[in-house]
Amino acid sequence: MRNLDKNSITTAVLARQAATADPRFTQIMTSLINHLHTFAREVQLTEEEWFKGIEFLTRCGHITDDKRQEFILLSDVLGLSTLTVAMNNDKPAGCTEATVFGPFHVQGAPHYELGADIANGARGIPCLVRGTVRGIGGEPVPGAHMDVWQSDEDGLYDVQHAEIDHAQARGILNADAQGGYHFQSILAVPYAIPHDGPVGDLLKAAGRHPWRPAHLHFMVKAEGYETLITHVFRSDDPYLDSDAVFGVRQSLVADWTQLPDGSYIVEYDFVLNPVRTTPPVR
Repeated sequence: MRNLDKNSITTAVLARQAATADPRFTQIMTSLINHLHTFAREVQLTEEEWFKGIEFLTRCGHITDDKRQEFILLSDVLGLSTLTVAMNNDKPAGCTEATVFGPFHVQGAPHYELGADIANGARGIPCLVRGTVRGIGGEPVPGAHMDVWQSDEDGLYDVQHAEIDHAQARGILNADAQGGYHFQSILAVPYAIPHDGPVGDLLKAAGRHPWRPAHLHFMVKAEGYETLITHVFRSDDPYLDSDAVFGVRQSLVADWTQLPDGSYIVEYDFVLNPVRTTPPVR
């Protein structure tokens, strides 16, 4: 243990965690250590590059607060968030697909009655959002809990505005007895993810843009069904095929239709997956 080299160090590190009683911890850490060490050897990582990596992660930590989560943003742009969602949301055909959570959800959003205006002063063109929540068998899901959030016409969420001290363009509603829902909000627009920090520097170095296609966020919960975290995207958006966080699914794309008065309407029906009563066969 006193004469470790670039090959034997991996075995030594793995041996140090042999006493853990948690088999899942052992599985995850063993794989992580093996992959990290293999990566460093494969690219012949220099000490200068290693220090830059540490500095990058430190900057991610420093810029993260209760209104901005740089590590989720990093996971998103690397495709890790979407990969994790895909691996953990294998649903039957016909169920609404899940996608990334994003860094701008806020706990404790205000509750609204159906038909209310959740924009609550957010800037944007008025838009009616409506649809149904059903199970995979076509049955309505009465009272489904729907947590909704979106950006304003400037492409910013309420928590990104220093001068705003109340919730805007976000809220919680419950579907009616037939699983129907409707509320007023504003037209979804494309926006750039925060790129004034380390994740923005990473995108620039990779020659990538920071833009996300226009969308609404939904988190739908109901007793007896799996929680659904997803988006609904605008079909006419130019960034559908180059979403900075890889979140677009064709089944989540909907038409926003302009009405004679200049406002918009979008309709989308959610289909939930029942909670499994037995573990899935793998």
